[in-house]
Amino acid sequence: MALNAHFSRLPDPADLAPRWQALEEASDASFFLGWTWTGSWLASYAVRPDLLTVTDDAGREIALALLGHSMQPRLLGRCATLSLNQSGDPVADRPFVEHNGLLVARGREGDAAQAFHTALLRRADWRALRFSGIAPGSPLLGLSLRRATCLDRSPVYQVDLDAVRAAGGDYLSLLSANTRSQIRRAIKDHGGLPRIATAQSMAEAESWLDEMRALNEGRHADNAWADPAFRHFLAMLAERGRTTGEVELLRFTDEGGVVGLLVNFLYRGQAMNYQSAFAAPRTAKDKPGLLCHAAAVDHYAGRGVSLYSLLAGKDRYKQSLATREEALEWWQLERFSPRLEGEALLRRVLKRPASA
Repeated sequence: MALNAHFSRLPDPADLAPRWQALEEASDASFFLGWTWTGSWLASYAVRPDLLTVTDDAGREIALALLGHSMQPRLLGRCATLSLNQSGDPVADRPFVEHNGLLVARGREGDAAQAFHTALLRRADWRALRFSGIAPGSPLLGLSLRRATCLDRSPVYQVDLDAVRAAGGDYLSLLSANTRSQIRRAIKDHGGLPRIATAQSMAEAESWLDEMRALNEGRHADNAWADPAFRHFLAMLAERGRTTGEVELLRFTDEGGVVGLLVNFLYRGQAMNYQSAFAAPRTAKDKPGLLCHAAAVDHYAGRGVSLYSLLAGKDRYKQSLATREEALEWWQLERFSPRLEGEALLRRVLKRPASA
């Protein structure tokens, strides 16, 4: 059955929510395409992306997505750019969407992508299109344009919790000898795995988020926790996610006090670590981060969760903790434009990649 796609102005989120949630139930979408994430993002930032709606001949909604429109700086001037489920504004896109794509009814991914492509080509107001955090080989990449460039590819390191349970709960036996040694030393120094508490109220969650901000202060060159809008987004996410059971705040303590805190997503049988904050190491060889993640693995393995994902990132600690991995990609697609053709030539001459 042929599908029809069109773009419209973003409706009031209160009107969009039931439509989005109904399609979410009929999809295999990731947490990042669910309403808890999407509604929190729309409520936290002053963004007004277009709404993509894909319907069948009976008028049933088959797919939804948000398309931000922005003028992105390029080598030879600004370029009209569409961004899937992002705004194009670096501040508003700081939450960093992953496992991105169309929110689409189960089994209709290819048809919906084709209808999306047809609708895109009818629009004349863009020259570049950005897909952030999509799966390799996504049907979204089937759009025939002048140029398609993979800007980045990132591993998604994960812990297979079924494998942990098959090992009798001995997660450390699945890791390298070096990582195993570091975690065992930390366990010994802290008197065992730290105790885990989960936030039981919004007031407690807000207090813990403030504690995470303080622990992260001055630790990163580009610290998202220093941005009030990002902290508001996290609070909104925690409030909505606590109600649905999709967001969990964990606080790890021992006799010496706080060891660390995690903001995790729980969705369709998987746990995902989104944000973290750790106390300063107590000794030269202390590893509070590895210790907290090891305790989280134990926590979720005991609850029957299938996977503990550390989400996208090339950090060494994620690789050390993982027992398996996937990948996500960031793509830029371009229509023909004399300016973009000139830029492509200039990049070749300067040997400058498209991601720079």
